[in-house]
Amino acid sequence: MKLTIKTLTNNDYEELSNWWKEWGWPVLPKDMLPDNGTGGIMVEHEGENIVAGFLYWSNSSLVWLDWIISNPKSDKKVRKLSIEKLIQAAEQMVEKSGKKYMMSISRSNSLLKVHENLGWQVDKTPSHEMVKIL
Repeated sequence: MKLTIKTLTNNDYEELSNWWKEWGWPVLPKDMLPDNGTGGIMVEHEGENIVAGFLYWSNSSLVWLDWIISNPKSDKKVRKLSIEKLIQAAEQMVEKSGKKYMMSISRSNSLLKVHENLGWQVDKTPSHEMVKIL
């Protein structure tokens, strides 16, 4: 199966917003996302966008991978493989940049399992995201 990695563009935001709505998530404002919504990667299969995630780069050795979202209309098998491909591609980008650590947050059991299968340390104690709009 050929899965292609591409960099997010301004044109992807509307599609990602629709995915968030379809999964019952709040739509994230562009200015809350890295590079105003373009700081991430997308996996494509046969011309269809399947999954995307955002990379928050820092001045430390840590890069945060988050807001992984998938096309709810995509084939489940393709989606699972695309999520693995997305995380592996992000790992390669981060490693190539010289950074040493990655972190991600999720409450999705399937996403936690993918991370664990790829060698991530998954904390079994749930935590909560806290956001304050100033």
